[in-house]
Amino acid sequence: MKKIYIGTDSGATTSKTCGIYEDGTPVSLKLAQSSTNSQLGTQAVIDGWVAGVEKFLSENGLTWEQVAGVGLAIPGPYESYGILGRTANLPASFSGWRFRDEYAAALSKKAGRQISLVVGNDGNYGGVGEAARVRGDKKASVIMLAPGSGLGAAYIDANGLPLDGDTLCGMEAGHMPIPMQLFDLPKFTCGCGRGWGCVEAYTAISGLPQYLDFMFKKYPDHELARSAQTPKEKAFSLRSRAQDGDPLALEIFDYQAKIMGVHVANLSLALDAELVVIGGGLMDPESTTEAFRKRYLEILRAAANPWLFPVQRERLQVFPATLGELSQAIGAALVALYTERS
Repeated sequence: MKKIYIGTDSGATTSKTCGIYEDGTPVSLKLAQSSTNSQLGTQAVIDGWVAGVEKFLSENGLTWEQVAGVGLAIPGPYESYGILGRTANLPASFSGWRFRDEYAAALSKKAGRQISLVVGNDGNYGGVGEAARVRGDKKASVIMLAPGSGLGAAYIDANGLPLDGDTLCGMEAGHMPIPMQLFDLPKFTCGCGRGWGCVEAYTAISGLPQYLDFMFKKYPDHELARSAQTPKEKAFSLRSRAQDGDPLALEIFDYQAKIMGVHVANLSLALDAELVVIGGGLMDPESTTEAFRKRYLEILRAAANPWLFPVQRERLQVFPATLGELSQAIGAALVALYTERS
């Protein structure tokens, strides 16, 4: 009977579950999804996570007896390991919730025995999943940056485990400041509240309305400058406009790629990873063209190169992410596996 490791990826509204065998290969590339039900309180969330595991096992002809360990990917911040801090995407009453203890107890009750549980930041665990794909059998460390609504970031060591840091805030790289002197841009305000120029504000969806305000000075007659759409609607139109060759939209994503390239160089100087993975919607093959993705990655690499040491320029490889929404659940399962091995 094959042992399996389960990964739970908890979002604010939907939780996703998958599993891997002990050799690290996925049981299935189809996620089992269940409602997080955070509006109903913490017990409802625990029940939803367990229901997701049961659904995944049932859909794949597996049993609780085969479950050797579980990993949970959940957004921070945390007060300490397994204890949630105040997060914008969950009710205020969840602050101080000992989610690890409660989930571990629920899993053990359902399985009829104690089940090992590891927990960690969803972005870090997504990096674990993507790192396993690009590294294969090679012993190399990996940086992952995933621009979406914010900027997810992770550093994965040569053993496949993420950098969590002493207070579980390791690799919150989206909130490092950009070197403003290198770019002809104003200081953007980040979703975290800081106005000093967080990298996230310049590389993720959240900063696009501020880019538009800046770019309308150069393109005063652009259709979007005259549009009655909301700033959010205008921002969400930019990706498709760029792929259709719109000069304003292309210039914005070129800015994003250049800033991401300098950020990759800074992180490479600090962490010296051989492999870099770029994720998020900009690398989604169902949402972007190959030409768009190639342009973004080429500009990124060109912006990074001048700041790298010569050996890093030769060795550093940049890849688009490939796992999509599977990455965090698979990464959580892999951490459960790697932790048991160590």
